[in-house]
Amino acid sequence: MKKGRVYSLVELSLLAALISVTGFIKIPTGFPGSEFQLSAPVAVAITAVFGFKRYIIAGVISSLLMFSMGIHNILNIEVAFVFRLVAGGLVALLGTATLVLLFAGPLGTMAARYILSLTLGVPFLSLVIPAIPGMIYTAVAVIPLVKMFQYVRRTGGISVGKSI
Repeated sequence: MKKGRVYSLVELSLLAALISVTGFIKIPTGFPGSEFQLSAPVAVAITAVFGFKRYIIAGVISSLLMFSMGIHNILNIEVAFVFRLVAGGLVALLGTATLVLLFAGPLGTMAARYILSLTLGVPFLSLVIPAIPGMIYTAVAVIPLVKMFQYVRRTGGISVGKSI
């Protein structure tokens, strides 16, 4: 089924909104200074199912939206873009094999923390060690999210249940 321009625009907008909303969901990991952000596995899953180009465009829209509302600052955007380029780039270059999906998020997080350490002039390990629980959560959550997005993409967003 060929998608129209309106369908593609709505799909892209929904992906951007999903990235933004899941960026707000932060789950504490039990270690001081660390948390799991649900947008990381969502980002990898979006790339795997909808493609790198749509993910990058949705990510730019999300970052612009968050920045314009004063929720994100330049450092947040820097971290997000490094993550997007590394995690999304790995999926785009290496494909959607399970191992690629499992490691794309954690490697994207490590790269983003490395660039942030250079920007802030702080030791890399002081930024990456607290992120390890979140990287594990990302690896665990990505495969179920990919399956969910594949189902949504396959059904075309059409409701398959009874309407009330």
